[in-house]
Amino acid sequence: MEISGILVSLVAPFDYHMANGGEKLLGNASSIKRTPDGKVYVSGQMQRHVLFSAMSRLNEADPNRAQTYVSNGDGVSNHIEVDLRADMGGFMHPSRGDYSGRRTAPLSATMAVALDESKVGRDLLIRLKQDPNEDSRDQALATREFSENDMMLMNFYLDITSLSTSKAFRYQNSFHLETTHHKHAPETERMRRVRLFLEATRSLHDYSNQARNAVSGEPLRVLIVFDTKHSRKAARYFSVSETQQKNILAELQARGAQYFLGDDDTNESVFKAYEKALTLLASSTLTDLSEGDSAIVTFEEFAGRN
Repeated sequence: MEISGILVSLVAPFDYHMANGGEKLLGNASSIKRTPDGKVYVSGQMQRHVLFSAMSRLNEADPNRAQTYVSNGDGVSNHIEVDLRADMGGFMHPSRGDYSGRRTAPLSATMAVALDESKVGRDLLIRLKQDPNEDSRDQALATREFSENDMMLMNFYLDITSLSTSKAFRYQNSFHLETTHHKHAPETERMRRVRLFLEATRSLHDYSNQARNAVSGEPLRVLIVFDTKHSRKAARYFSVSETQQKNILAELQARGAQYFLGDDDTNESVFKAYEKALTLLASSTLTDLSEGDSAIVTFEEFAGRN
């Protein structure tokens, strides 16, 4: 099949966690983030951080990575041809020398939100002073919130039509007349990046930089959609009624999309769903609106001519 978009919707159990805690890496210092109705959540910004961290690990272990890498979030380049974060995560360079530009991210993420109201407690943290000559009143005491048991719903979407490509617009007398698409990586590399994205969604770990906060976002339930159009409607699947679930799947089938459901509480496990998806991916094609591999240019070359 020809794939234009990939949606991964998953539910992961977070037990006794502070997934968005910590003074660094986008976390709160002591309080855990909650919605007005009492559900713990992890920001979309943190979700993208965790996904790109997983993608970086997978890319470094891939013998076919060549010169590609995943840049740090605080120093994203515009080298789409080799920087996976620049390609999938986008960038904003409002003024850098004689160049100004931005890239809308093909990869998007929702917040991870608990399906039910959370039960939050507090943990007492103590940094003990071992020197008997120091005043015991200088002992460091702090409390941090944690949430007991949450089933966290999260979604990731990859717009294949924008992957490793850039748009150029031709204007005449202030009228937009034409849009062209320019490719920055060969089709084999685009397919490899899609596979990395898919693998990364089941390898979510880096929610905190604290040793006492080991959180795993590996899915308990998952819905993977290979779509023929740009749509995120299936992101609702795990939070709606059974009737709506059936209608969502029927709509996907009607337009020729392929989906894979996995649930580790059944024989159709999450592992089986991912393996089936990766098998179909290997025999599929990706929507390519450019002129193909015969007209690949670096982003610098593209920006220079446009």
